[in-house]
Amino acid sequence: MPELSRRRALTAAAVVATTAGAWPASAPATAAGHHDSPGTFDEVYKGRRIQGRPAAGAGHHHHGAGYAVFVDGVELHVMRNADGTWISVVSHYDPVPTPRAAARAAVDELQGAPLLPFPAN
Repeated sequence: MPELSRRRALTAAAVVATTAGAWPASAPATAAGHHDSPGTFDEVYKGRRIQGRPAAGAGHHHHGAGYAVFVDGVELHVMRNADGTWISVVSHYDPVPTPRAAARAAVDELQGAPLLPFPAN
């Protein structure tokens, strides 16, 4: 059997990447994928307005799979975990199933205190 060269390894990787690129079109999105992003929401929860929507230009400080959540107009930094759950900077150690649940958990944790903007680097 021929020795595995760098060129053969890169060619094999390109083939796998091309094949993997076609995979989502025929298979359902996984929980960690970006294609199953939750829909928008806009509601008043315990007297606080919470909103969530897909973010158009997710920069490096957005780990929420291109999703933005707001509490009273202030962005709540959210992040999607590998298992599909969501956390926020307010309730970082309490994963929840949706961004809406993350916003509600933040309101519960804030107990009426205002959400301060999260500094972006």
